[in-house]
Amino acid sequence: MQPSYTRGQSDKPLLNDTIGAAFDATVAAFAEREALVSRHQDARYSWAELGEQVDQCARALIALGVAPGDRLGIWAPNCAQWCIVQFASAKVGAILVTINPSYRVSELEYALKQSGCAWLVCADTFKTSDYHGMLNQLLPELAAAQPGSLNSERLPLLRGLISLAPRPPAGFLAWAELARLAERTPVARLRERQSGLSADQAINIQYTSGTTGFPKGATLSHRNILNNGYLVGESLGLSEHDRLVIPVPLYHCFGMVMGNLGCVTHGATMIYPSAGFEPRAALEAVAEEGATALYGVPTMFIAELDLLREEAFDLSTLRTGIMAGTTCPIEVMKKVISEMNMAEVQIAYGMTETSPVSLQTGPDDDLELRVTTVGRTQPHLESKIIDAHGEPLPRGEIGELCTRGYSVMLGYWHNDKATAESLDAEGWMHTGDLAQMDDAGYVKIVGRSKDMIIRGGENVYPREVEEFFYTHPAVADVQVIGIPDQKYGEEIVAWVKLHPGETVDADALKAFCKDRIAHFKVPRHFRFVEDFPMTVTGKIQKFRMREVSIEELSGDQ
Repeated sequence: MQPSYTRGQSDKPLLNDTIGAAFDATVAAFAEREALVSRHQDARYSWAELGEQVDQCARALIALGVAPGDRLGIWAPNCAQWCIVQFASAKVGAILVTINPSYRVSELEYALKQSGCAWLVCADTFKTSDYHGMLNQLLPELAAAQPGSLNSERLPLLRGLISLAPRPPAGFLAWAELARLAERTPVARLRERQSGLSADQAINIQYTSGTTGFPKGATLSHRNILNNGYLVGESLGLSEHDRLVIPVPLYHCFGMVMGNLGCVTHGATMIYPSAGFEPRAALEAVAEEGATALYGVPTMFIAELDLLREEAFDLSTLRTGIMAGTTCPIEVMKKVISEMNMAEVQIAYGMTETSPVSLQTGPDDDLELRVTTVGRTQPHLESKIIDAHGEPLPRGEIGELCTRGYSVMLGYWHNDKATAESLDAEGWMHTGDLAQMDDAGYVKIVGRSKDMIIRGGENVYPREVEEFFYTHPAVADVQVIGIPDQKYGEEIVAWVKLHPGETVDADALKAFCKDRIAHFKVPRHFRFVEDFPMTVTGKIQKFRMREVSIEELSGDQ
């Protein structure tokens, strides 16, 4: 019987460039074509203009003393400066640490400390987040420090902060100052820096929520993410004539790799409709910019379809795009094809640790395959489905999905133990997802061996949320699970056991979460219990908790 193993075939070789070299090649080839549109900022750049901005930022970073291998954090919603920093950091060889815009103080501190960030680029505000205020709370020494000379007790490696605000508070370097700083670095010095970089060097750290309660920094190279963006774009048939609307967050691989790098490797136009996802802004961007492609998680497409029921938008230029992040409901896919003109829309599957895409449907796959599977193995990658002993299973049997090839991360930043638990000696990344492969090599995800919850495209690990609730004085024990939800894919339920004599309700626990953990990690439902369902050996039965919660909350969907 045929084993559950496939290797993605392609007649196109992998790119062996650094991100900076690939970016420069596109600038040279398509100088006058439109490269980037950030609609909420009313900003437009040709490739030549974007190239000038990227080089200016890169020269300023060199002037600030940013060396190859230094970590440069970015904590901001989608904006033109995010894109500029992404490519400028790659040109100087700095490792870009992408920080979730929803992070609060404790999460930010952990990411900056664990990665050893030397500099941080930040926005001033976004939604309910006051970035300057949180940084001043974290860094009381900041107000009295000269930019670049920060001496922080809590973050000793952090040297300075660059704010995107026009007039930031004391201690921050204003983004506008980078133009002046760039003059200190000759263009020849930047070119010399670039020429000394290698495609195999680390260039990005992305934090993924950890089952241990602490996020892990997936460390990715130029080769990892440049090729993944390129091959995703190849599957979509992107060219310099395409215009891609990117409403997904740039801090995540979906935005910065599949979006930005997918466009850069094909000369396509990057379009940011808004700082954070807004369905109207996304649809207006498609209609007014003549977009040919649109990205999103199912939640985003559902919101866009709801709006289309009320208003008309001209989506006639659309042809393709990607839906990823969680399982796609069949009715949603049908409507995206029929009502949004996305006849060639594709499904992509992956994880941050694999840059991210390892499996993808094709433009010619029929609807059934696009909604019941996550496609076939991407070019230059291998997939296998294994049993508990690590042996490949026969086709059709369920086991753990593993990926190997160019896209697999270098490892978790300064976390050899976690790396060894996920990445084996033969280079296989163990995804923790349960899957089955059919005779044609299409893979279906049937569950997760880890209890990860995917809410609206955001990965939430129950253990991390549980660890947080343990810090509440009234909480004795807590178990967090995910249940199906029509809008977000999954919703979070917390079963809570209180200390004797303590009284607290759901509203109080939600208030406890505010400004302490990211909003998407806050449970929607709370169930207060005396005990949890357990086996005779004392193991908690989360599957039983899910069954009970689904039954009790079915009327709330």
